[in-house]
Amino acid sequence: MRRREPGAAARASLLRYRVMAYLVGIGLIVLVLVGVPLKYAAGDPTVVAIVGPVHGALYILYLISAADMLRHIRWPVTELVPVILAGLLPFLAFVVERRTTRRVRAYLETLSGAPPSGP
Repeated sequence: MRRREPGAAARASLLRYRVMAYLVGIGLIVLVLVGVPLKYAAGDPTVVAIVGPVHGALYILYLISAADMLRHIRWPVTELVPVILAGLLPFLAFVVERRTTRRVRAYLETLSGAPPSGP
């Protein structure tokens, strides 16, 4: 049986979380900065009608990927609070993703015994 490197599942879950954070962040920015103004200023709800449901579905997947990542690194559920808020406020997903990635990478370095690297 092949043995996995310590933290391999956590690294994979971090990657999934990061991809979802960017997708949710971009979707929310498009929705809020393009779709809502078009809907209310120009009377065209097309962008909101398309991006809104897509963002909602991606947000659910984002939460699942974040929960999976926390499970792999054994953090408490309370760590999900900033992640939940990040998918609801424009631009916050990028800030929280960066902070979370730094913390998870530092944790993974402690698993491998390597000295901590820079940001």
